[in-house]
Amino acid sequence: MNRKYLIQNVEDIPTPSLVVYLNLVQQNIAHAIATVGGDTSKLRPHAKTHKTAEIIEMEREAGILKHKCATLREAEMLAENGIEDILIAYQMVGPNIDSFLSLQQKNPQVDFKVIVDHQQAVEQLSSAAEKMNQVVKVMLDLDVGMNRTGIAVGDTAAKIYETIDRSQNLQPWGLHVYDGHIHDNDLEQRKKACQNTIAQVDEMKDILSAKGLDVPLIVIGGTPTFPIYAEVPGVEASPGTFVFHDNGYATNYPDLGFTPAALLLSRIISIPTANRFTLDLGHKAIAADPDGDRGCILNISNAEVDKQHEEHWAINVPENTPIQIGQEVYVCPTHICPSVALHQFYYVIDADGYCRETWEVSARNRSV
Repeated sequence: MNRKYLIQNVEDIPTPSLVVYLNLVQQNIAHAIATVGGDTSKLRPHAKTHKTAEIIEMEREAGILKHKCATLREAEMLAENGIEDILIAYQMVGPNIDSFLSLQQKNPQVDFKVIVDHQQAVEQLSSAAEKMNQVVKVMLDLDVGMNRTGIAVGDTAAKIYETIDRSQNLQPWGLHVYDGHIHDNDLEQRKKACQNTIAQVDEMKDILSAKGLDVPLIVIGGTPTFPIYAEVPGVEASPGTFVFHDNGYATNYPDLGFTPAALLLSRIISIPTANRFTLDLGHKAIAADPDGDRGCILNISNAEVDKQHEEHWAINVPENTPIQIGQEVYVCPTHICPSVALHQFYYVIDADGYCRETWEVSARNRSV
């Protein structure tokens, strides 16, 4: 295992725990800024990965002043920590509409934006905004191939944008474009896929321009496509996972240049056979997605993960592997974002390798 991950006072940290290496987070933030050529105005990182005030402070000190999030609690956390440009990349429906409007009302200093992809959502948001005497900036969520949310480029999408423009209480504010379906390992293939996305965005812009409708802002992409959109003029790139990175991205996208900065610390709690041990790292402490191995063991050679339960994880090793009860095991998660949501706080590791404080995952809950 790389010695940069060794914790000098590891005996003080209970398990299973989420540990975050402060200097590596700082390196990842610096690398993201370097990727956009130092122009932080092109960066709108997603807060859903870390959900933490202290990380926001680190990004703000580095000059990153615009953020994206998925939940109202994340938006509230951002506003509480001095961020004045916040995109909530989630369509407001039901009681969330009034909750969002209340949040906007409580934070008049913040330039909030939300997304929509359906006529009814526009009408409901417009009606509620009128009742509360508010104006809301609204971005059209484009579906460029993921088929999860958003609307395909075309006349129907244009009509939704026109409806936003006609509303007295809504302002059309551009396009939100997420491309989570692009996961080519090969960088050149990823670039081709991004060119297809950009072509769709340009087509939508042309349709709206022909109708006299302005597109003030385009927010596009995630972490795998971030370096590609970083070179596209007139758009804001929106990576999220880069802050902590993980084994999945490090394995599939080595070209990104980020370093895993958050691990799960576990301990051996049982040795049922000579070539098998069990960790206290069940799927209540590490994300159960994606399919396949949920993490990579860093400090035991040739360890192969096996069956996992709520509070247990069986690991197979060659016979004569030196292991003992209570031994610390460092695991790099395959998917860090949902792993973070399983923990109430981080154990923060400083540049000297010591844990001297914990940080609360303050936006872990969803409500405001």
